[in-house]
Amino acid sequence: MSKRAFSPAAAVAAATLMLVLAVAGCGKSDKGDARKDAPVTVTTTRVQPQPWQDSLQALGTAQARESVTITASVSQTIASVEFDSGQYVKKGQPLVTLVQGQQAANVDQAQAQLRNAEQLYERSRKLAEQQLIARADLDTQRSALEAARAQVATQRATVADRVIRAPFSGVLGLRLVSAGSLVTLGTPITTLDDVSLIKLDFTFPESALSQLALGQRVNARSEAWPGETFVGTVASIDSRVDPVSRAITVRAEIPNADGRLRPGMLLDVGVERATRDTLAIPELALQQNGTVASVFRVEPGNQVKEVPVKIGSRRFGEVEVVSGLKPGDRIVVEGTVKLRDGSKIKDVGAKATTDQDGARSGDGADGARPAKEG
Repeated sequence: MSKRAFSPAAAVAAATLMLVLAVAGCGKSDKGDARKDAPVTVTTTRVQPQPWQDSLQALGTAQARESVTITASVSQTIASVEFDSGQYVKKGQPLVTLVQGQQAANVDQAQAQLRNAEQLYERSRKLAEQQLIARADLDTQRSALEAARAQVATQRATVADRVIRAPFSGVLGLRLVSAGSLVTLGTPITTLDDVSLIKLDFTFPESALSQLALGQRVNARSEAWPGETFVGTVASIDSRVDPVSRAITVRAEIPNADGRLRPGMLLDVGVERATRDTLAIPELALQQNGTVASVFRVEPGNQVKEVPVKIGSRRFGEVEVVSGLKPGDRIVVEGTVKLRDGSKIKDVGAKATTDQDGARSGDGADGARPAKEG
């Protein structure tokens, strides 16, 4: 086989090509390193104390101001039902009348005996004034008269037990009986609720006890009335902490003149706490990794350091910082995705603010820009 000879021109061309490729590779490497070391564009803010008011959240069950199940106190047949389901009744209004024929006859008998006793006593009194009978006989007749009066009262009470009345004003529930039904002692007839005021019971952990006080404002919401807030106050706090759940029961009272809230409803409850000064940061600045929260704090030289923080409550895009930051600290708000410990930053938020201030100061009184010099 014959060997090919390389000319000097070809050798020079090959060497030149290798040199060009080497220079190009170095250029790309330098550009990559430059991009790696370039500052990350972010926006920052300074942490300062600010007034903060939040609320303790819980779930509560609504109860009527007064609530009772109307039952029969004796066994008897119902003569008449004098109410309808859902009716508003006043205190003392008759609801159900039981058959009372025998009891009414007993009243008549007792009244007849009373009239007889009164006549005997009056006759004995006149005789005693004439000293025709002993004083002891008059005392006996007086005792008989008092016994007859007591018997009339007893029989009238028996008749009254056959008329079931409303113990207080309120709204009746469903009617559970009909005329002619036989009811026995304790048979439910209907329910009665005074819903003019709603009692709302809910619980908090014992750790919240120091943040509770009588008269605190309570905001309650129900899924039955979207967008509505029912306002009340804390009326009482239980004197004991449950030894099993370690929770304290709180009762609030909410006016309910329109009757929209009903006993048994589940409500979202918020008890407003007193206003306090605290450190708050935008929620966007918070980094959450499991249960660990942190923020990027700006250090000297426009470098950032990820520092853990303990957070408290939240509100409208802000988070309360309990510990981990101090007033005046500068933290990154936007642009945290590309940040690592030690990353350099460029705060475009601060630059934009500076540019806007400069533009405003450069504008004339009428808003026109200064003319360029020739």
